[in-house]
Amino acid sequence: MEKTVSFEESLKSLEDIVAQLEEGELPLEKSLELFEEGVKLSRMCQQRLEKAERRIEMLVKDSNGEPVIEAFEEDAEAEDQD
Repeated sequence: MEKTVSFEESLKSLEDIVAQLEEGELPLEKSLELFEEGVKLSRMCQQRLEKAERRIEMLVKDSNGEPVIEAFEEDAEAEDQD
């Protein structure tokens, strides 16, 4: 069973990979391996951000000008991608 990694842990791993690649001291094969892992982490982080965005509640005002919280509406296209 695979452990679920938090967004923050994934982002930290991605930052570490970028730092290693920027140093330029790695052999080509290791650089490619890290690059592939970085792409996977980047995609995973992007997907998590998109999911979080869809869950955000938007603050709107009612007819009296009072703030009301409404659920952020997901568009059908975004749901089809899940």
